Amino acid sequence: MGLDQRKILLCCIMISTLFLSSYAKTCSNYAFASNRVFSACNDLPVLNSYLYYTYNPSDQTLTIAYRNTNYDTSKWVAWAINPTSQGMAGSQALVAFQQSDGTIKAYTSPITGYSTQLAEGYLSFPVSDLSAVHSNNEIIIFATLGLQNMSSTLNQVWQEGQLSGNAPTAHATSGDNVKSMGTLNVVSGQSGSAGGAAGTSSKTRKRNIHGVLNAISWGIMMPLGAIIARYLRVFQSADPAWFYLHVTCQTSAYIIGVAGWATGIRLGSQSPGIQFTSHRVVGIILFCVATLQVIALLVRPKKEHKYRIFWNIYHHSLGYIIIILGIINIFKGFDILNPDKKWKRSYTGIIVVLAIVAAILEAYTWFVVLKRKKKAANADKMTNGNGNGNGNGYGINAHYPYSERTNGRV
Repeated sequence: MGLDQRKILLCCIMISTLFLSSYAKTCSNYAFASNRVFSACNDLPVLNSYLYYTYNPSDQTLTIAYRNTNYDTSKWVAWAINPTSQGMAGSQALVAFQQSDGTIKAYTSPITGYSTQLAEGYLSFPVSDLSAVHSNNEIIIFATLGLQNMSSTLNQVWQEGQLSGNAPTAHATSGDNVKSMGTLNVVSGQSGSAGGAAGTSSKTRKRNIHGVLNAISWGIMMPLGAIIARYLRVFQSADPAWFYLHVTCQTSAYIIGVAGWATGIRLGSQSPGIQFTSHRVVGIILFCVATLQVIALLVRPKKEHKYRIFWNIYHHSLGYIIIILGIINIFKGFDILNPDKKWKRSYTGIIVVLAIVAAILEAYTWFVVLKRKKKAANADKMTNGNGNGNGNGYGINAHYPYSERTNGRV
């Protein structure tokens, strides 16, 4: 055999190997051990997954087998239909994993948000014949779904994640785990890799904008504005600059916060069936209280007015309520969005730094105020002839005028 012939033979072997390897990985080459037969199948683009199905148009039922070929007993797998939108939130899932006792558990889980723990529950459509089998590095979920009054084109989602004991934990939020969605036409048999990916990307972008605006406004600028008002006023040189800094900071925070709140309301209206009740309620209360705070600025009495003390109590109380509600709701938002841990850690670090700064300034403020009160008391004694001055009622008082003895009080 000549050199050219050997080269041709080697190329043929390589091409055949690649072809056979590719062929072996297609869904159509798989035979179920239980001799089940499905009319169509799709190679899902990520997470080593395949979907087999038969659609019966007479009763609008879909019999499926979801197969994951990269399974080990530390994982859970899920396949879902999302009747309302694309993505995970709102999807109706079939979940399976091997329990610590070796048995396979298969159940249904309606997913209401991005912080879901795949709790058991009824789906929005009937499910029958639900089961799962595990062999070697494969796990397969079988089920029959009733799709009455649903479109023939479905939004499908498939996913995998780690177990903690017998409980699923959150899946990864990067790589293939955020690409595992698409469309499925049960009549034509065609599937798409997230035909509505642009819409999903748009919603994700809006969620991120909503989170960033609220974290900056309610979670950072509001506490910073409160620190400015409480601690800068003790310095005489900062008067009245501290007041204008405080108003500017809080007004800007309110404007940005309202933009974030409106974005959240818009997201809620675009996601029917998806409810984050506690996050939404706290957000509405926060917006209302902050609006009352802004309105209160318009009716602020003068310093000499007899009702000014009551206005101060009202203003300070609402301010602290806004800060507390804002921080609580931001952490609720982190649980919903489930971003990379670095974002939650970064925000936590900012809050800790602000708290430390406030604690240091609080101690220093009390030191300054008590020191001034002591000086003022000594000055009064000298004025009344009870001190160690020159006996003419001046002495210390000449160095510490009245304005300095009163301005620093909080």
